[in-house]
Amino acid sequence: MPNARVLRDIKARNVVKANEVLRRAYLYVARNETLSPQVRHQAQLQLNTFGKYTHPTTVKNRCSESGRGRGIISEFALCRYQFRLKALKLELPGVHKASW
Repeated sequence: MPNARVLRDIKARNVVKANEVLRRAYLYVARNETLSPQVRHQAQLQLNTFGKYTHPTTVKNRCSESGRGRGIISEFALCRYQFRLKALKLELPGVHKASW
């Protein structure tokens, strides 16, 4: 069962994905200096009406097992410790403990 942090991150990812195209369109209009200031201002106002979780910066890589936010190996979505445990149990395909 994922903890609250993981659930919040999943929610943020879904909302960002749903609003990405519209946000980018308004952002393009707001930053386009060839357009009139009134149109750019309206686009900026529309950008301000988006919710908290529509900003891509709210998405944070988290461990899918523990919810830890640091030391994430992004290919597996696991923190270092969980990655090590799963690698030792041979639960990750193509990953084994190195020895030399």
